[in-house]
Amino acid sequence: VQLQASGGGLVQTGDSLRLSCAASGRTFSTLNTGWFRQAPGKEREFVAGISWNGGNTIYVDSVKGRFSISRDNAKNTVYLHMNSLKPEDAAVYYCAASFFLTKIPTDVGYWGKGTQVTVSS
Repeated sequence: VQLQASGGGLVQTGDSLRLSCAASGRTFSTLNTGWFRQAPGKEREFVAGISWNGGNTIYVDSVKGRFSISRDNAKNTVYLHMNSLKPEDAAVYYCAASFFLTKIPTDVGYWGKGTQVTVSS
């Protein structure tokens, strides 16, 4: 599976942004997917995850109520809807796919290239 994230950019505090992750490969619909982020000088951290059928979603506490993850298996795409963005949300965002839903970066099976999100105060 190959993953390609897009949709990042420069926004202001309080703005919204939608990230997309397009996947290639027929196995995408059977994989659990998620988003991680990495800010300069920090470790990569889990942001949100969604099960293969969309029936289960998980989030890091800092984004609950502001971010929403969704997927469209017909389009082989997973989305991250980000609302009320804060400067601390600024990072490179990576999409990921795994055989099980995980919050642990080292357990991720497939990584996409990141997309930069910058939030100005």
